[in-house]
Amino acid sequence: MSPFLSRRRLFAFLCAWLLALGTAWAAEAPQRREWTIDGVAREGLVCVPATAREKPTPVVFGFHGHGGSMRNAARSFSYHTLWPEAVVVYLQGLNTPGRLTDPEGKKPGWQHGAGAQGDRDLKFFDAVLADLRRELKIDDKRIYATGHSNGGGFTYLLWAMRGETFAAVAPSGSAAGGLAGKLQPKPVLHVAGEKDPLVKFEWQQRTIAAILKLNECGPGQSWSPSGQWHDSKVAAPVVVWTHPGGHEFPPAARSAIVKFFRLHALR
Repeated sequence: MSPFLSRRRLFAFLCAWLLALGTAWAAEAPQRREWTIDGVAREGLVCVPATAREKPTPVVFGFHGHGGSMRNAARSFSYHTLWPEAVVVYLQGLNTPGRLTDPEGKKPGWQHGAGAQGDRDLKFFDAVLADLRRELKIDDKRIYATGHSNGGGFTYLLWAMRGETFAAVAPSGSAAGGLAGKLQPKPVLHVAGEKDPLVKFEWQQRTIAAILKLNECGPGQSWSPSGQWHDSKVAAPVVVWTHPGGHEFPPAARSAIVKFFRLHALR
């Protein structure tokens, strides 16, 4: 190998490394914010790119699971590093009884249905989005919600109760349950573990089947190593993203969710 060729390869490697490093630096660090909802202090971590005050900017809401936290969500989802051009919001839940664990409600989570806990979390979401709209140039055609476990259940609730707000949603490790009949067609990526011991895989399969029917989808086609893309007659495609694990949120799903969100905007 000639010294000249070696230098060219080294230069190309350094350029690629600096580009990747620059992307990481471009991602704004999450900043803690507070809101008061019906007299109750609420908090969240918000990542705002510098350009969000100058041009229409997408928004991604990421919801932690029961017993989780906004900081845990920021670490495990890390959407602000994968999509640094978007406003990314990780909100903090309040202590609430869990349907499958923690019946006494000693750990933080999200309301399970419309009207539960006085709709405190729906009101929280509304207040945060309204605040962002006042402060920033939000692209109302590109607002997204995703969450894992109880956070995925809350994503389904947002779809049911605030569906007109979202361009696409991505629940993980969760099921729609009684909300399925309240959903309107919407692009969705659902993440499910085939050995999930908490939110059983068969429960999630029933939710997926209901969504495929709702969105008038056809057979699946390979979209990624773990994802099957289902075209929709009503412009609401579904990706079924499965993994061989249990109830954990798989890190590989993060980039798939961001990729899916980038494809969709309200018409």
